[in-house]
Amino acid sequence: MPIIAHIVTEKHSNKRLDIFIAHYEAHVSRNRIQALIKHGQALVNGKVEKPGYKVKLGESVTLDLPERHVYTVLPEPIPLSIIFEDPHIIVLNKPAGLVVHPAPGNYTGTLVNALLFHYGSLPSLGGGAEDARERAGIVHRLDKDTSGVMVVARTHEALRSLSAQFKNRIVKKRYLALVAGVIKKGSGTIEVGLGRHVTERKKISTHTHKAREAVTSFVVKERFQNATLVEVEIKTGRTHQIRVHMAHIGHPVLGDRVYGGSRPPKSGEGNIPRQMLHAEMLSLLHPDTRSPLSFTAPPPADMAEVLEKLRRQKRSSVR
Repeated sequence: MPIIAHIVTEKHSNKRLDIFIAHYEAHVSRNRIQALIKHGQALVNGKVEKPGYKVKLGESVTLDLPERHVYTVLPEPIPLSIIFEDPHIIVLNKPAGLVVHPAPGNYTGTLVNALLFHYGSLPSLGGGAEDARERAGIVHRLDKDTSGVMVVARTHEALRSLSAQFKNRIVKKRYLALVAGVIKKGSGTIEVGLGRHVTERKKISTHTHKAREAVTSFVVKERFQNATLVEVEIKTGRTHQIRVHMAHIGHPVLGDRVYGGSRPPKSGEGNIPRQMLHAEMLSLLHPDTRSPLSFTAPPPADMAEVLEKLRRQKRSSVR
């Protein structure tokens, strides 16, 4: 697609760069516009600026808008484990191994495909029709190999309410994590900023050029010979936050092949099939009634099996 150029007129002077572009490219979502700016595909007088840059009268904004391959996200009969549902929200127990929403190279077999099959059309946080089906009802995510409680919006009103609750930290999330090594302290709080790794862009790291606030608190629930079960609460919702923070203090989540928890299991642990991280509890205000709600899900069979093996090992060692 040829490069598009727009000259800033008096009408649009002093607007944010992303809003200025959105005026002319209404079919492109705000998220995608911001990504184009950050990747240098939207320039102001030939220079890279931030999305919030205020454009000035007479400036030239050039936009290199690659044609986006349009995928049709189709409903798929993937079973769902529903904890609660009403006309406003769906609360489900996501299994490990299920990707939440489609992305390039992964447009089938996701939670969104399943939701479209079971519930039909759902609202989207996206700014345009191009990603409406890709993010149907999704307000937050769990990593592919993390299991546990998730909430999905069924109406636009519920979507707006839940999004605001996550943004304002009204939603509370509690996780169970089985981590490597024995944590001696009974509890702790990790306050270390997170961002993209300086060289490995697919990884999140404490070593980053642009750290964002991240706070993780944990309480030790059970100690084993070579591992510790902790209950974790996050006050911020950064990508891979628990996994990176626990690795940062020297106790990576067992089975985490990205952040250092993939060491060979020791005697009694058995095979660690995936990262041992489970979203155990989610509390929120109902988007319609504003009543407080809390939902829980027990650890799935694979995690329960690893825990039981560790407990048997612990019991046998004290005989």
